[in-house]
Amino acid sequence: MTALHRVIHVLTVMAACCGGTWAAEMAASGIFLVAAPRLQDPNFRETVVLVTQPQRGGPFGVIINRPLEHKLGELFPRHEGLKASHDAIYMGGPVARRGLVFLVRAAQPPPQSAPVLRDVYLTGDIDWVDARLQDGDLAAGLRVYAGHSGWGPGQLQNEIGRGDWYVLPADADVIFNQDPATIWPELSKRATLRHTRANPAARPDQPL
Repeated sequence: MTALHRVIHVLTVMAACCGGTWAAEMAASGIFLVAAPRLQDPNFRETVVLVTQPQRGGPFGVIINRPLEHKLGELFPRHEGLKASHDAIYMGGPVARRGLVFLVRAAQPPPQSAPVLRDVYLTGDIDWVDARLQDGDLAAGLRVYAGHSGWGPGQLQNEIGRGDWYVLPADADVIFNQDPATIWPELSKRATLRHTRANPAARPDQPL
C-alpha cells in the first residue's frame, strides 16, 4: 500500500473516532487494559491497551507494546518531519489494520483530535504532526499505530467481568518512554498484586 493510500486510511479512521461531535463529547478518560495470563486470543495475548471511552459508542484504544518492523519514515517520504523519523510503527489492534492512528503528547490539543490523557491526544492531522516533528516539539511524544482496538457497548465489561483484563490508570511515561518489551510483564505483575491485595475474589476495579 502506498503512503498516499495510508494517508487516506488515516483520515478515514480518525474521522470515525476523533471528528466532530464525538471528539467534542470526550473527556481525557484513558486507562490501561492489561491482558490477564488467561487471555489467549492472539490479537491481545500479553498486551497492554490504552483505552478511552466516548460518551456514545463502545471503547476505543490502541495496543502500546507491539512494535512492528516498519519505520515511520518509510511511509511518508514527502513529509520532511515524518520521513526523518526512525521510530517504529506499532500494531494498534485488529480493527482497520491498514489505517494509521497518531498518538501525540502536546501542550495544546491538535486540530480534530480526541483527548486520552492530560496532554495526550489521538489525531489524524498528518500535516500538524509533520510540522511539530520539524519543530522538534514531538521528539519524545509521538506513537503511530497500524489499526486500533474497539469493543461494542457492553462487550468490554463482559470481558473484564470474566477475568480477561486487569484495569490500571494509564500513564503517559509508560506509553512514550518505557521499553515495549517490559510493559506487559511489569504492568501484569503490578495489576495482579493490586488485584490480589484488594480482594482475591473481586473483579478488577474501574471497569468501562
